Amino acid sequence: MKTITVYGSSQVRPRQPEYEDATTIGRSLAQAGHRVMSGGYYGIMEAVSKGAKSAGGHVIGVTTDQIGLQFDVKPNAYLDEVVNFADLRDRLLYMVEQADGYLAMPGGIGTLHEIAETWELMRIGGVPRRPFVCYGSLWAKVIGELENSPYLGDGYHGMIHIAQRPDEVMEIFT
Repeated sequence: MKTITVYGSSQVRPRQPEYEDATTIGRSLAQAGHRVMSGGYYGIMEAVSKGAKSAGGHVIGVTTDQIGLQFDVKPNAYLDEVVNFADLRDRLLYMVEQADGYLAMPGGIGTLHEIAETWELMRIGGVPRRPFVCYGSLWAKVIGELENSPYLGDGYHGMIHIAQRPDEVMEIFT
C-alpha cells in the first residue's frame, strides 16, 4: 500500500469542479489500494479525504498548530489518522518524506510552496524521486513556464507530470 500526498487549496468548496475532481481522485486512489495524506483541513484536503473514505481508504491528515490555532480550524471529518506538528516546515517535510507519490491540485501560494519544496527535495536527492502530478491548467502554465525558462538548471525537467482529468492522475499512480 502506497501513500499519496495531496496538496491543494483550502478555499475550494463543495460543488465546485475542483472539489468534485478531488473527491473523484481520492476515491480512485483508495480503490487502487493507496492511502491518502493531505493537510487535513478543508477545501481540496476535505474533498480528497471524503473521496478516499467513501471507498474504504485510509486517510491521514497532517495538521499544524500554526493553522489550527491561529485560524481556529479543526481537521476535517473524514480522517482516520491525524498527525500534528507545531509548525508548517515540519508538517510539509513529513508530508514529503512519508509519501510514495505527490499530487498537487489547484491551489494558491501554500500549494505553490509545497510543489516547489517537493520538487527541489527530489532534485537534490533529499528524498527519492517519486511520481509527482500537478493537476489543472494553472499548474500546467506555471510548471510549463518554469521548465521553459532559462532559470531552471539541470535535473528539474521531466519530474512533474501534468494532468487535466482524474483518469490521467490515476494513470501515473497505478
